[in-house]
Amino acid sequence: MRSPRDILCDALTIAVVGASRYPEKAAHAVPFQLLKHGWRVIPVNPSATEIWGERCYPVLAEIPEPVDLVNVFRPSADATDVVRQAIEIGARSVWLQQGIVSAEGRRMAEEAGVDYVEDACTAVVRAAHSLSRREPS
Repeated sequence: MRSPRDILCDALTIAVVGASRYPEKAAHAVPFQLLKHGWRVIPVNPSATEIWGERCYPVLAEIPEPVDLVNVFRPSADATDVVRQAIEIGARSVWLQQGIVSAEGRRMAEEAGVDYVEDACTAVVRAAHSLSRREPS
């Protein structure tokens, strides 16, 4: 299992399940930081058509390109289903944001050989390690 830092470093395309249209919510601000630092961020929310100027998809299976990392902003009770969907689309990693945990999701990911992080913030890991997908200017 790779470290959270390595997972984020290796990811190019991140699908954000539970992405929010509302800038005051973590599910908007945290993924937006990744977008600003050069990752391809695809919002997944059945109640929105566009977030951050990006087309929003209702479910992971409708994303028409490969996804490296599925970042989850949904309640812990929903995590197992999201992990299952992430495995089905061939994502290499699943990351449950701070406060979100799922023993069943962890088990499923481990059995499928998918890297798994829970109860951690992608923006904190990005900032702590000064990670960016953009070239320094």
